[in-house]
Amino acid sequence: MSAMKRLAVYCGSATPDDPRYMQLASEVGAGLASRGIGVVYGGGRLGLMGAVAKGALDAGGEVIGVIPEALANSEVANHDCTELHTVSGMHERKQRFTDLSDGFVTIPGGVGTMDELWEAMSWAQLGYHSDPVGLLNAFGFYDDLIAFNRKMIDVGFVRPAHQNILIHAETLPDLIDKMAAYEPHTPIFRMKAEDL
Repeated sequence: MSAMKRLAVYCGSATPDDPRYMQLASEVGAGLASRGIGVVYGGGRLGLMGAVAKGALDAGGEVIGVIPEALANSEVANHDCTELHTVSGMHERKQRFTDLSDGFVTIPGGVGTMDELWEAMSWAQLGYHSDPVGLLNAFGFYDDLIAFNRKMIDVGFVRPAHQNILIHAETLPDLIDKMAAYEPHTPIFRMKAEDL
């Protein structure tokens, strides 16, 4: 595995009542910056998104925002980013995340965050990228999702070659270590029909 110079961070744009989530987001941004890892994220200034960016910027890190035009024009764009890319829509946004990053880290979030996580996993499975896909299971937030992923594996909807695509840990240092050790699997695009 090559060095992870930048990671896409997927997270919510909401601010939960529980302050632990905003604190976590800030710590993730600062933690990546302290390791010399740039942050690629959704380009917003609100919620966990904004906290990740601020945490990284305050720690001297690189922050690249990728935001759709519709959101960039609604005063939620974070113009403090090292770079802010405005794209036409969500599909281009996710492609840009993949192009700019060496891996993906998902922290707590909602529907949009899940969309980004599952697409990163799906693209890895197919072979559109070979980067590690990490899930930070802070506060047990993703316990049920991890169990559901295990259910898909146990039932047979996830092939044996792809069972380790989702990398998860409860702390950022553990997650980064696991992601750095990730060995890319054989993607569907390179499998023979009998293996599918």
